[in-house]
Amino acid sequence: MRANGALLLASALWGLAFVAQRVGSEHVGTFTFTGVRFALGALVLAPIILVSDRVRKVPRERRRAATRAVVLPGILIGTLLTIAVNLQQAAMSDTPAGNAAFITGLYMVFVPVIAAFRGHRSSMSTIIGVVASMIGLYLISVSDALTIGRGELLLILTCIPWAVQILLIEHYSARLSVLRLAMAQFVTCAVLSGVGALLFDAAPFTGMGEAVVPLLYGGLVSVGIAYTLQVVGQRHALATHASLIMATESVFGALGGALLLHEFMGLRGYLGAALMIAGILISQIGLPSAPLATLADATEPSP
Repeated sequence: MRANGALLLASALWGLAFVAQRVGSEHVGTFTFTGVRFALGALVLAPIILVSDRVRKVPRERRRAATRAVVLPGILIGTLLTIAVNLQQAAMSDTPAGNAAFITGLYMVFVPVIAAFRGHRSSMSTIIGVVASMIGLYLISVSDALTIGRGELLLILTCIPWAVQILLIEHYSARLSVLRLAMAQFVTCAVLSGVGALLFDAAPFTGMGEAVVPLLYGGLVSVGIAYTLQVVGQRHALATHASLIMATESVFGALGGALLLHEFMGLRGYLGAALMIAGILISQIGLPSAPLATLADATEPSP
């Protein structure tokens, strides 16, 4: 229950972060915003790790061994995180927060799809869930003129790295220090995004004064708290429960966009959002079923 609660809180914080990213994109370059927010997240987590080690009286050699163990997995996960977050941030300049939240939520459907490529047989519920989500994605992303915006396309591209990142966290978090693993991915993302800002942003590390509130929320709350809760929660939550709970990020993102930015997705958009939620639920928990014998008994007239 604690793990599921941690994941639900993380999803709510991520959902509201779409608003911060949308506002921040108006003032700060893509890689600058990501680099600064993940550097802030690392600064939040560092003292927590130090205090935790002292309280538990972890020997120095054990601390060093735990740190060495997370370096390579952290760099791998952090690189995927860098790709996904920067594609997402680049999309926020011309995509409403609500739309972005629902399209990003499609990564939860890709988790069982990727698992299928790893040798796991896809169930009928997975296939139906993917189809429903794709129809919903079409309604949200593709205009009446059968065109798709740049932002929507970038968000669709984030689904694969997000899905792989979740699977890798599930794989490594059970046997590594979760706080150090989170720190390693934060630092990796901050460093790679900082280099990206110098190479690709038109005005790197400028405009941060105007975006101070979105940066603080995105760094201290969305990264420092929410991404840490993800790593901690995935260590103890069942994979299906974790995927289902994190899918609520889309709902919180749409609520944040409507309440704080006064966005309206329109009837077509909300229908697409409903289909995406249905697809995510079906792909994760399956279709309701009843034994044929029970159904037959229910339709037999009483003697």
